[in-house]
Amino acid sequence: MKQYVLARVIALQEKLKELNLDAAMIYDRENLIYFAGVDDLEGGALAVPSEGEPELFCMWMDSEHMHETSGIKKITPYYFPKDNQSTMMGKWLKGKGYKAPRLGFTRYFISLKDFQCLRDAAPDLYVGDIAALCYQLRSIKCAGEIYRIEAASDALKAGMDAAIRCVEPGMPETEVLAEAQYAMQKAGSQGSSFRMQVLTRGRQMLMHPYAGNNPIQGDAPVVIHLGASFDGYVSKMCRTVFLGNAPKESLRIYEVLKCAQKLALENLHDGITCRTLYNLVTDYIIEQGYERQWMMEHIGYGVGIRQSEFYPIIAKGSDVVLKKNMVIDLLLPTIYVPDVGGPRITDTILVREKDGEVLTNYSSQTIIK
Repeated sequence: MKQYVLARVIALQEKLKELNLDAAMIYDRENLIYFAGVDDLEGGALAVPSEGEPELFCMWMDSEHMHETSGIKKITPYYFPKDNQSTMMGKWLKGKGYKAPRLGFTRYFISLKDFQCLRDAAPDLYVGDIAALCYQLRSIKCAGEIYRIEAASDALKAGMDAAIRCVEPGMPETEVLAEAQYAMQKAGSQGSSFRMQVLTRGRQMLMHPYAGNNPIQGDAPVVIHLGASFDGYVSKMCRTVFLGNAPKESLRIYEVLKCAQKLALENLHDGITCRTLYNLVTDYIIEQGYERQWMMEHIGYGVGIRQSEFYPIIAKGSDVVLKKNMVIDLLLPTIYVPDVGGPRITDTILVREKDGEVLTNYSSQTIIK
């Protein structure tokens, strides 16, 4: 077993024991990347007992590749459609002979079929939630993970260059995004982990919009939020471009957000709490006169296998301590002013002992075209 995978499995097993769980049942791609050390497995699942050897299930055509590339020693292939990942995990559970097994799941990533097969194997099973635990285990990055996030960040710069270069009034949002995607993939990106954003002014008030066939408005801000990936790890970055005679208020909001992000970076270090960082940003924005327009209680998330991991969350009232080699993003929320637009800025940042390193390292200078 690869040493870094072994260390991750052992850490998970220790947590399972603390929670009095018999095993973790992992079906989702994100945690397969982390605990199995492979980023190209589909239709696979990993059973991790609290004691003993983990077992990885995959389709028979992938078994040789999994032996060569994954960090798991025990790999069991199956033949579809006779079997699938759900039936194989059920057989594994039944073979363990637990009377009333206590099983941990990542709550976002289990299908009804997965659960039914486990329940048939052990009708008295207990279901425990290990989603937050897995995010916490994934939060501090090793050198290999940081390298992959850096590679994704480098590709992002090419995409942002392309988007800024081509954006103009009347272009569909999707056309701008297409130019950015092409540039990022030429630079080595293997795709984005979220629905990327090129947003004309009228759509910037939405919570989770994405690039559509909407024409870019002139004399207005355009939000460009891009993501890239490399070998299972991601990076993200957001900038705002101002076309023509954009409203002065939108330009001022962007300057306030840039200063707020700079303030957060100046205070970022190993040991600072999420609460402290959030309060520094919020107090500054309120001082600038935007208390009523500043509504978000989160100003950043962890970044890694997922573009927004749920540990750490840079949130109001959170006493989670940021630690060296965590990777986070700052500062995606905007100041919401109707009919003005919601300019945004964010970067992917490595927490270091005494400061933070901006991995996306792209100019935040206000761009007016």
